[in-house]
Amino acid sequence: MADQVKYTQKLKDAKVLVIGGSSGIGYAVAEALIENGCHVTISASNPKKAESTVDRLTKSYPSAKSRIAGQSCNLGDEATLESNITSLLEKVGKVDHIVHTAGDALASMELANVDMEKIKQAGMVRFFSPLMLAKHAPKYLSGGPNSSITLTTGAVSERPIPNWSVIGSYATGLQGMTRQLALDLKPIRVNLVSPGAVNTELWLNSGFSDDQKEAFLKSHGEKMPTGKVPGPEDIAESYLYVLKDRNITGAMISTSGGSLLV
Repeated sequence: MADQVKYTQKLKDAKVLVIGGSSGIGYAVAEALIENGCHVTISASNPKKAESTVDRLTKSYPSAKSRIAGQSCNLGDEATLESNITSLLEKVGKVDHIVHTAGDALASMELANVDMEKIKQAGMVRFFSPLMLAKHAPKYLSGGPNSSITLTTGAVSERPIPNWSVIGSYATGLQGMTRQLALDLKPIRVNLVSPGAVNTELWLNSGFSDDQKEAFLKSHGEKMPTGKVPGPEDIAESYLYVLKDRNITGAMISTSGGSLLV
């Protein structure tokens, strides 16, 4: 007689779209979902990225090849943002969960240098695209509390950082967006994950050299109660949790290594 699998198979055969799944946290989430038996479609900013990501995942999980797919979707252009999102959803079709981890270069800037164009662009991928996604996603989600949308913010939403007024405002705004969407889209669940500093490619994409990145991660890690800045594979566990727990909605999971305590 076989053992019951009441908990370990909760995500088996679930169809999940990971927006921003070509690198960093999104890529780790895609890996974790594949290992949990999901059918995963990753979305990247362009077709080449999507194709190369599918190749990487397939090499790591050759037996799961039939469960891995990729699509491209540019979230950085205001004029095409909504149409690009609807096109992506149409191509992917029905899914059980959508995870939004997409991000662009960290938009820190002195307040004196801010203008409307910079403000809008800073929020295009991180704030406006989740809102447009929520507008159209219900049509493509399987529905009920078994389906969910999970968004991503950052620790700056909980602890301000100098010269981050613009991006910090969007990050904090995502908390309110999540709570509101949990009501507007019910019974579909909507949650938010808030990572602190994470060792991903984003640091290099934001203009840090290898030495600057390593110096920051070492210095920051020494201040954290955990003693180390995590990799994305640790943060991925928070996303798995909110997908599995069918009783959580409108919530933010903070995974910051205790850095907000010191």
